[in-house]
Amino acid sequence: MHERHAVAIVGCGLIGAKRAQAVGDCRVRICCDTKLERAEKLATRFPRAEACGDWRAAATHDEVDIVIVATTHDQLAAVAEAAAAAGKHVLIEKPGARRAAELEPALREAHRTGVAIRVGFNHRYHRALQEARRIFLSGALGEMMFVRGRYGHGGRVGYEREWRADPQASGGGELLDQGVHLIDLARWFLGDFERVQGHIGTYFWNMPVEDNAFLILTTGTGKAAFLHATWTEWKNLFSLEIYGRQGKLEISGLGGSYGVERLAYYRMSPEMGPPETTIWEYPMADNSWDTEFAEFLEDIRLRRDPVPGIRDAQAALRVIEKMYQEASR
Repeated sequence: MHERHAVAIVGCGLIGAKRAQAVGDCRVRICCDTKLERAEKLATRFPRAEACGDWRAAATHDEVDIVIVATTHDQLAAVAEAAAAAGKHVLIEKPGARRAAELEPALREAHRTGVAIRVGFNHRYHRALQEARRIFLSGALGEMMFVRGRYGHGGRVGYEREWRADPQASGGGELLDQGVHLIDLARWFLGDFERVQGHIGTYFWNMPVEDNAFLILTTGTGKAAFLHATWTEWKNLFSLEIYGRQGKLEISGLGGSYGVERLAYYRMSPEMGPPETTIWEYPMADNSWDTEFAEFLEDIRLRRDPVPGIRDAQAALRVIEKMYQEASR
C-alpha cells in the first residue's frame, strides 16, 4: 500500500486536469494556475483542495510532497527546480523544458535533496507500447534495424494565437510538442542518436514556429529512426513501426480521435514469406496517465531513479536543439 501523498498541481489546463485525475489514492492539496479561476475550477473536483495563483507557494507548500508541473514550456524547469529544492518529488510534463540545459538546476537540486524527478512521457505507458516493449525485451524481434513513426493532429480554429505558437513560451513548434514523444519512443527501442538530419517547415499555420518536422536519426551503430510530427494531419494519427531482423511491431491509434489503440506483431519465419501475425486491440479508455503515476509512486517508495527522468528528456531535447540549429543556418 502506497503512502497517501499530498499533491500540488501547477498548471491547471487540459493536461494539468488529466494529471490531477490520475493521482490514484493520493490527495490533491493545491491547484495552482496563473489564471486563478482555472485553478479554482479544478480545485472544486477534490475535497479540501485549495486554489492559488502563486506557483512558488504551491511548489514549496509545507503540506505537499509531490508536485506535478503542467505549465507552459517556459516555466516547467523553474517550477521543478523550486519544488526539488524544497524537498518535493516532481513529475514534469513533457518535454520537461525548452532546452536541455534548463533542466540542469532541477537535476542538481534533486541530487542535493534526494527527491525523485520523473518526466511525463506517458506514451510509454499506453497498453500497446507496454506490450510492444515486453516483446522487444524478450529478444523475439532479433537485432534492431530501424523505427518509422508518424504523429500529428490538425490544430483548431485560433491555434496560431495559442501559447504553443509563441516561441518564448513554447520554445518551438510541433517538433517540441508531439515530436518529442516520437523521439523518446524511438530512443527507447534503438538507443541514443548520434546523427540528426531533417527538415522543419511552417506550411499552414501563420505562426513563427514550425508546424511540421521530418527527422532521420541515426545511432552510433547505424540504426535509424524516420519520424514525422505534424500539426497539419487533418485526421489525427499515431503510428509507430519497430523493425527487427526477425519481426516487426506496429502500434497505431491512441484512443479517442486517434482511433482504437492497436498492436500488431509480425513474426518472421525462417523460410520468409507471409509472417505469423498476432493482433491486440485496446478499445478501453486510455490508462497511461494512471499507470505512469503509479510507477512514479513506486520510484518514490523504492528510492529509485525514475525512468524516463531528466536525462531521458535531455537526450530528446538535444536532438531537437540540433534540428533547430540546422534550421537557423
